[in-house]
Amino acid sequence: MLTYKDFEEKTIARNEIFHGKIIDVVVDDVALPNGGTSKRELVFHPGGVAVIAVTEENKMIFVRQFRKPLEKVILEIPAGKIDPGEGAQPELTGARELEEETGYRASTLEHVHSMYLSPGFANEVLHLFHAKQLQKVENPLPQDEDEVLEVYELTMEEAKAAIADGTICDAKTIFAIQFWELLELKRRNSRA
Repeated sequence: MLTYKDFEEKTIARNEIFHGKIIDVVVDDVALPNGGTSKRELVFHPGGVAVIAVTEENKMIFVRQFRKPLEKVILEIPAGKIDPGEGAQPELTGARELEEETGYRASTLEHVHSMYLSPGFANEVLHLFHAKQLQKVENPLPQDEDEVLEVYELTMEEAKAAIADGTICDAKTIFAIQFWELLELKRRNSRA
């Protein structure tokens, strides 16, 4: 059986290309386990959090916004970057983002899963939380100044239609809808 050492790429040199507000970009020269060398373009990101929030009316909460890398408007679940000081407790980011983006608070945020989004070139990890017992906030935290969002609440059928027409096209949101569908299936089976 192969071990970590059989796959490890050792960094020989690093060239820092860009240090930004959200990401850092580097190019590493690496020694390959087969004796060769190569270059790796890497993106470092502090991580993010996304929230699966379903209302008492059994509608999932989404935000509609323009995504510059895609050059289009899409629907997504509430999400955001982990700010300094929140890294050890990503649920703090989840609570903040849910309130800022949607005007809702949850009595609890239950961790669903953490996943790497593009491990071929980025270290960004996304922590997914399920918001429970939502309450509309009278004076919610303000949205980020550089965000223009619109809140939507969709039924399961509407969410699936939005996937089919490409309005919902990101992995975290498609995962969230599938998670919601599994929860609904569990509820139906427990009643039977």
